[in-house]
Amino acid sequence: MIENQKIRPAQVIGPLGEPLTLDTLPPPSTSRWVVRRKAEVVAAVNGGLLSVDEVCERYRLTLEEFAGWQRAVDRSGMPGLRVTRIQHYKSLYERQQKY
Repeated sequence: MIENQKIRPAQVIGPLGEPLTLDTLPPPSTSRWVVRRKAEVVAAVNGGLLSVDEVCERYRLTLEEFAGWQRAVDRSGMPGLRVTRIQHYKSLYERQQKY
C-alpha cells in the first residue's frame, strides 16, 4: 500500500526563484490569470507539488489549457504565457521547426 502513496515535496522553486508551497499558490478562486500565476502553477506541477489532474480540478482548467501553458513555458519561458504574445511565439516556434 505504501507504494501507491506519492511522496510530495513540501515546497518547490517558483518561476522567479521563490519557494512555492500549496499555501502560496494562487487561490482556487482565481479568475484573472496573469503570467506569474500561470508560471507558478506550471512550476508546481513540474516540481511535483501538484499533479496535472489536481491542478485542472483545483483551478477548473481543461487539460488542453494547462498543456498550452506548459508548452508556452517550455518554448519561450514566462514571456510565452502573455496572452498578447501567444500568436507571435506560436509563429516563431513554427518557423524554427521548419529549419
